[in-house]
Amino acid sequence: MDGFRFSKAMFAAISLGVFDRLADGPASLAVLAKDLNVQSDALERLLGACVAVRLLTQSAGQYANTPTASVYLCKNSPRRLTGYINYSNMILWQLWARLEDAVREGTNRWKQAFGTDGPIFAHIFRSDESKHEFLMGMHGYGMISSPEVVATHDLSRFRKLVDLGGATGHLAIAACSRYPNLRAVVFDLPAVVPVAREQIQASPVADRVETVAGDFFADALPEADLFAVGRILHDWSEEKIHKLLRKIYDRLPVGGALLVAEKLLNDDKSGPPWAVSQSLNMLLVTEGKERALGEYTTLLKAAGFGQVEGRRTNSPLDAILAVKTGQ
Repeated sequence: MDGFRFSKAMFAAISLGVFDRLADGPASLAVLAKDLNVQSDALERLLGACVAVRLLTQSAGQYANTPTASVYLCKNSPRRLTGYINYSNMILWQLWARLEDAVREGTNRWKQAFGTDGPIFAHIFRSDESKHEFLMGMHGYGMISSPEVVATHDLSRFRKLVDLGGATGHLAIAACSRYPNLRAVVFDLPAVVPVAREQIQASPVADRVETVAGDFFADALPEADLFAVGRILHDWSEEKIHKLLRKIYDRLPVGGALLVAEKLLNDDKSGPPWAVSQSLNMLLVTEGKERALGEYTTLLKAAGFGQVEGRRTNSPLDAILAVKTGQ
């Protein structure tokens, strides 16, 4: 019942600059209130909430970031989630307030909350700064999940990976880091490619990862024996998913494969908690949803894939490998 209170406390602390100020070192309540230009008693209550959920520490009248806050909640961290957290605060908070209407009508809430029909990326990419911060938030998520996703199946037999909607390249980077004979392409919208190049160039596998700008629904796909779609299929209707999966299948050679990274629901849709929460989020934000392995298997086999194997991870994403068997 109280979960939303602590979420909003974290959102507000990030928005007000608490964690970024403390990245410079511990500070007292009086100093923080002055530096952040906020009311002291109110700030003390907010700081207390952050201490309670172990985002801050308090000792001898001084507040400091915990290691978790330093890594994920400060804008100067390469692993920051602040872009996605600010998106949660400014956009998802408003959409989730309309959950009852979404359940009644079975549609997303963009029109109701913001007076527009979307699409989602028009909101995320409304400025270069918001685009960059959102993508870096997703990059932080990707640095948690992608190394586990590429380790779920042995991908050593593949030579070229094309990550469709690959964002900042975190999955391509993780795959090339694990498999030294693999080369990769990050394929994403033109607005995303500069951010991808920035992260790829900073990686130890920059010489094996390139970028290509395009729309995977509208444009020809690069040649590859392994494609990947991470947090992509859950955005779309089954009609659009089938179109994309068939396009990938037709581009693959026999023996080629598709790596799908999504969080899998239990067969009875009762969990796990992150997956059922994310499926509700998809209702509010997109035309898609989260699915169980059996549902993904049905979609993949309908597109032509002959062998489908799913594996769970301890990260925000699980993995499915679908092979084009030629049967």
